[in-house]
Amino acid sequence: MLERIRYDGAYPTREHAEEVTRSVLAALGRQLTGDERVALAARLPAEAARIFAAQIPATEPLTGWGMVKDLATRTGGAPGTVRWDTGTVLAAIARLAGPHLIDRIIAKLPPGYALLFGRAELIQAA
Repeated sequence: MLERIRYDGAYPTREHAEEVTRSVLAALGRQLTGDERVALAARLPAEAARIFAAQIPATEPLTGWGMVKDLATRTGGAPGTVRWDTGTVLAAIARLAGPHLIDRIIAKLPPGYALLFGRAELIQAA
């Protein structure tokens, strides 16, 4: 998983890819709850699952963009860079989880996560 993230994200070192992956896994761990959280943790590599599952979910989940902004604040990164990092890691997670689980995860989270997982975000007209 980490080598795929390093390649897709064009990170210069494995250490940089690992740092980005840890940050994004922790951020997602603060947002996802319930059966989807358990199912995703079971499909992640052991170290990634530990980082993800160690997080205490937020009482009020953030939108996808809200998660990116929160992660930028926590890491001191620029929002555009953090958006790239988040999309790179979540796209790799989507490949591991499979389309059915990702559909469930996106349905459970507030708006804005589909694009981060590499999917189109369809909304109904009002």
